Amino acid sequence: MTTRLPPSLDTLERLKTVVGPSGYSQDPTEIAPYLCEWRERYQGATPLLLKPNTTQAVSRIVSICNETRTAIVPQGGNTGLVGGQIPSANNTEVLLSLRRLNSVRSVDIAANVMTVEAGCVLSTIQKTADSNQRLFPLSLASEGSATIGGLISTNAGGTGVLAYGNTREMILGLEVVLPNGQIWNGLRALRKDNTGYDLKQLLIGAEGTLGVVTAGVLKLFPQPRSIETAFVAVPSVQHAIELLHFFQRSSASVTAFELIPRIGLDFVLKHIPGTRSPLAKQYDWCVLVDVSVFGNAEPGHVTTTLTAAAANHLILDGAISNSVAQRNAFWRLRDSLSEAQKPEGGSIKHDVSLPISVIPQFLEQASNEVCRHMPGARPVPFGHLGDGNIHFNISQPIDADKTEFLNKQDSVNQIVHDIVHHFHGSISAEHGIGQAKVDEITKYKSETERMAMRAIKQALDPNNIMNPGKVIRV
Repeated sequence: MTTRLPPSLDTLERLKTVVGPSGYSQDPTEIAPYLCEWRERYQGATPLLLKPNTTQAVSRIVSICNETRTAIVPQGGNTGLVGGQIPSANNTEVLLSLRRLNSVRSVDIAANVMTVEAGCVLSTIQKTADSNQRLFPLSLASEGSATIGGLISTNAGGTGVLAYGNTREMILGLEVVLPNGQIWNGLRALRKDNTGYDLKQLLIGAEGTLGVVTAGVLKLFPQPRSIETAFVAVPSVQHAIELLHFFQRSSASVTAFELIPRIGLDFVLKHIPGTRSPLAKQYDWCVLVDVSVFGNAEPGHVTTTLTAAAANHLILDGAISNSVAQRNAFWRLRDSLSEAQKPEGGSIKHDVSLPISVIPQFLEQASNEVCRHMPGARPVPFGHLGDGNIHFNISQPIDADKTEFLNKQDSVNQIVHDIVHHFHGSISAEHGIGQAKVDEITKYKSETERMAMRAIKQALDPNNIMNPGKVIRV
């Protein structure tokens, strides 16, 4: 890799001219929140924060950067967890915030689509769909600040993948500024378009390395008549999987099925004010289940299914929400699992996916080997059991030195990821590669895959200006 020089003063002035006085900042205080991600693992630097509010301005910015070989890092709501949105610390990359591109361009109820700009916050999109008696089902803990451009660029998952798929399955079309500055208008609201390479799928999940997503056409879905939610204790993870299959064999639409360990729930009850357990006793494993009721389907399906599941010894205890407030309280327990780990000290986190059938073996083997390597370590595995995505986090031993614990991250990652690879899983289920795993994929992706990825990157971005050092090294 060639050494990159900081952009010249002339280049910076040209970029400022594109966006005008309100469209950039060099104020360290204003820029600081853009340079550090939520986990505080990556701290970047930039000579210029750009804040365009039109696709045409993004196009001119990228054209200038391509002409001058200036590296550019696109950023949405800065909720990414692998450092893909954070510039390097060498102060050579300009930072492009898409937050001002935040318009809902159109809603077509007849076609069940919505066209939105990249800076639209996910919760705003959800509310807009709701006001039009439709559902946009992408849902995650950071939905109050995550923007759709970042979610598209990382192919975000969330809690609804079991029923609706990842982000890429909710996108019909994209508008993208390519690395040469040209605008690709692919905003086609077509369910069928079999005319060659599907370029949008190439851009979805590319983490800003192949272009800048500026707008997207989103699929909308029917609203469920109601959602029934249960918080259920199970004897084991294997029983949880059997309970999932029990629900799926029924006529119900299971839209979320989340695994929660006792240690994680204990952390939430200890550190998150206003939370309480729905169950009177403590159990090693719980699941949070959402079942959507559509059309003329009879309500009360969760009660009926759990009664039958109890007769089959699949559950130990359970609570069913009887109000929106109670459902929200159940989900707050799940959504607070990451936040509640912070007060417990250092945490080494893994976002992995596996065939659902092997998850019990993976959890047992990974927990045993990590604790053998680091006595006193506290595994906190939780997440989207219904689609095979486990967040296998490890909290530091009680009273351990945080820095010393985090210094063992590389060796712990190798233990966990080697086991994932053994079970034919993935070391990144939904968070992406970013800068956190850009070197690790050389071990777990074949040379054939990496060669194809490098060829695509070099063809579209020969000057390597788009988010360099992320996803794939060239």
